[in-house]
Amino acid sequence: MDKRRIDWLKKLMVMGGFLGLTACVSGSADGPGLREGRLRPCPPKPNCVCSEMTDEAHLVPPVAVKAEDWPRIQELAHRAVEELGGRVERADEKYLWATFRSRIFRFVDDLELRFDEAEKVVHLRSAARLGYSDFGVNRKRVAALRKLLAEELRGPENP
Repeated sequence: MDKRRIDWLKKLMVMGGFLGLTACVSGSADGPGLREGRLRPCPPKPNCVCSEMTDEAHLVPPVAVKAEDWPRIQELAHRAVEELGGRVERADEKYLWATFRSRIFRFVDDLELRFDEAEKVVHLRSAARLGYSDFGVNRKRVAALRKLLAEELRGPENP
């Protein structure tokens, strides 16, 4: 092996060790789930978006659902999450939690949906577990999910 490749591998190993240590130290005990019937607020970092936030930096719109589409929204959301590459970890009639892993370093992001039947909306929260910035990945994920759901809800029976 040439010296450049060995140096690159050494740097990668040091970086991997640092990231592993960071994961152990900075993992949050405040994991996914509803808090008093709502999604958790985002931390003061740009790696989280949520439709139940009030500040513009973290705010994303919820998904509006017509009354006639409400009975199938959970099934559609489950399918859309899997189509985007997520793994559904927990789901019930009011809540869905899924995880997504980044390709290279396998960082985990959490996506949460709260199904508000009274308001006929699906609230969304997507956040990185570690680090400060996510380079807009969670905002893009929520936009892609909203697009998939809109396409399904407008299908042949919903022009």
